[in-house]
Amino acid sequence: EKGMTQRVEALNHFLHDIYHDQKILKAGIIPAALVLNNPYYYKEVIGTNIPLNNHIFLAGIDLIRDENGTYRVLEDNLRNPSGMSYVFKNRAIMKQVYPEFFSKYSLHTFEHQLATMREALLSHRPKNLAADQDPHAVLLTAGIYNSAYYDHVFLAKQLNIALVEGKDIIVKDNIVYMKTIRGLERVDIIYRRIDDDFLDPTVFREDSLLGVPNILEAYKKGNVAILNAVGNGVADDKAIYSYVPDMIRYYLNEEPIIENVETYMLTNPEQREWVLEHLHELVVKNVGASGGYDMLIGPHASPEEIDQFREKILENPSQYIAQPTIKLSRAPVYQNNRFYPCHVDLRVFVMKGKETNVLLGGLSRVALKEGSLVVNSSQGGGAKDTWVLKEEAHYVK
Repeated sequence: EKGMTQRVEALNHFLHDIYHDQKILKAGIIPAALVLNNPYYYKEVIGTNIPLNNHIFLAGIDLIRDENGTYRVLEDNLRNPSGMSYVFKNRAIMKQVYPEFFSKYSLHTFEHQLATMREALLSHRPKNLAADQDPHAVLLTAGIYNSAYYDHVFLAKQLNIALVEGKDIIVKDNIVYMKTIRGLERVDIIYRRIDDDFLDPTVFREDSLLGVPNILEAYKKGNVAILNAVGNGVADDKAIYSYVPDMIRYYLNEEPIIENVETYMLTNPEQREWVLEHLHELVVKNVGASGGYDMLIGPHASPEEIDQFREKILENPSQYIAQPTIKLSRAPVYQNNRFYPCHVDLRVFVMKGKETNVLLGGLSRVALKEGSLVVNSSQGGGAKDTWVLKEEAHYVK
């Protein structure tokens, strides 16, 4: 919990810094080109002041446990982390199917943390909202065909906010409104679950049908808060990931509580040469991809796949990083009438408003294919209910 809070605090400092004074770049802690040339660094929002100076309303930090029993951060998800609903539904199903388990153990519940999440959401009052007005929040979804739509519906319902699509929102005189049967209602806070590129067709992708024209100007003028903030992708880039321990030291003057996985930067000629000779042993990731896409797992790859990634790295080394193939911890799974071990990681959700809160549970993601190291749901992964015990549990007969 302390390690997650520390990491998200440092990442938020980093995001605010690079969109304002850029002190960490001037100090040479992080190569400026790595940020300024990053496709997820949006110059359109440089200098924008946002509520609480908080860029990260919800973070999903993925943890793994290696063969030595050490916890490490695998990656940071700071754009639109999904899976919160599955945490709550897994718990609800477990209570229905195995109610006897819950009478035998003292564990943290997290139902009240949806109220904490709502409080964090509403704390992002736009600067131009009158002090005597309560903020009006909505959840902006891409619609029913989005793979995380269930997540969107669940959270909108539990947070007691309207679920809207881009066509339900309009901007007039730099004020954002929601269309209702009673006319237009002002919107002050948007918890958006669409990517930056689709947010405003007048600024980003012209072909976007998901976003709202002119919403970025309203955001920059302080009339609406957008959560997570625009431009967060630069901080969960897999190349920037390797510098997070340096961010913690620089901004917080602390040592990292939870370390990264060792990472090789392929822009470094010596590291690149070594990686190209050991591709069959390593994991290679596209720095901007997510969901387990454009990734090589060397020990499980064919010679053709290894050759393909070798060519990709040589063509564009800044687009990839490499890491050791870690023997992730495993948990038993029961499928097709048998038990077998599957690799797991843990997505920890961190909510940030005026205060930072860590969900006392999390999403244990499971690589359901036997022997696979890819736990992403988009690649066929599953999930498990995850308990945090209040104290040493005593079995009750």
